[in-house]
Amino acid sequence: MDNLSTAFRDPKMASLISEKLSKYKEGKINIMEVCGTHTMSISRYGIRSLLPEGINLISGPGCPVCVTPLYYINSAIELSEAEDVIITTFGDLMKVPGTSSSLLKEKAKGKDIRIVYSPLDSLKIALENKSKRVVFLSVGFETTTPVAALTVLKASEEGIGNFSVLSANKTIPNALKILALDEDVKVHGYLYPGHVSAITGTKLYHELALQYGIPGVVAGFEPLDILHGILTLTEMINDNKKAVVNEYKRAVNEEGNPEALKVTDRVFSACDSVWRGIGNIPLSGLVIRDEFQAFDAWKVYDLKPCITEETPGCKCGEILKGRLKPTDCKLYGKKCTPENPVGACMVSSEGTCAAYYRYQGV
Repeated sequence: MDNLSTAFRDPKMASLISEKLSKYKEGKINIMEVCGTHTMSISRYGIRSLLPEGINLISGPGCPVCVTPLYYINSAIELSEAEDVIITTFGDLMKVPGTSSSLLKEKAKGKDIRIVYSPLDSLKIALENKSKRVVFLSVGFETTTPVAALTVLKASEEGIGNFSVLSANKTIPNALKILALDEDVKVHGYLYPGHVSAITGTKLYHELALQYGIPGVVAGFEPLDILHGILTLTEMINDNKKAVVNEYKRAVNEEGNPEALKVTDRVFSACDSVWRGIGNIPLSGLVIRDEFQAFDAWKVYDLKPCITEETPGCKCGEILKGRLKPTDCKLYGKKCTPENPVGACMVSSEGTCAAYYRYQGV
């Protein structure tokens, strides 16, 4: 472990912050960690055990794989059935259950489905397989969308016509607005993700603080980052401060990454989007602009989204909204496990159920 990691995992400093938090006795407050990476770190480092009973951490919809709708998985599987199509995807999408199968199961049947580490890897595969058509499954938030956009631009500039993108990219802010109005959740403060904020900057969070009266803190993913963010947020809630504080200045600034935002806007435009377990959220998704429709797999293959119901008994939707914890779901740890996931929250390592299962036991 390097010196920087050690510094942000100092047990003595963690104890000092925990001691300060233990003095909070003003009643129950709900802090939502928006990002799945925060959820994973919170479970991994046992951060809930360092908090007083009055501070309740609830997990939000910040795992892109978890909120990818069922019809998207079904459409990807449908594409994989064509003999001349190669599907490329990030690994965490492989086990997400569709209506009757998953990409992993289809690959086991012999479908040409390949795991890549970057959308740009898909272009190389397309160039090496000119008799095939390559479709990249683009799922993610603001952090990964710029690279997908850059890949489309590169394919356009180099005339790589056997490549397209099946986009399910989403943006965080409008989902948080929906949750801010949800009386069943009653979010008192948001712990904002560091990596998304490195792209977007912190400006977009100020509207949430002012319009909805919900303060926020941008935090990194090391234990002390998270604990200090929770302490700052608790103090802000206690003092009724409707503001946003950036506690991750080593990676995040007010403006974000202008070049990344520019390339995203060049290729994508905002659209309404279905979030698995939550429903349709206006202007929370991204669609490839008409200028680049030759690289939009939805249009190239004339795919029609078909909304389908979730597995009976699965509580992923309520968990993604922060209304329930994984342990409130009767399928959790029984019928639904990381080896045999029923709901999307159990698939990705950033999924709330997967984080609970791995680090807190069944």
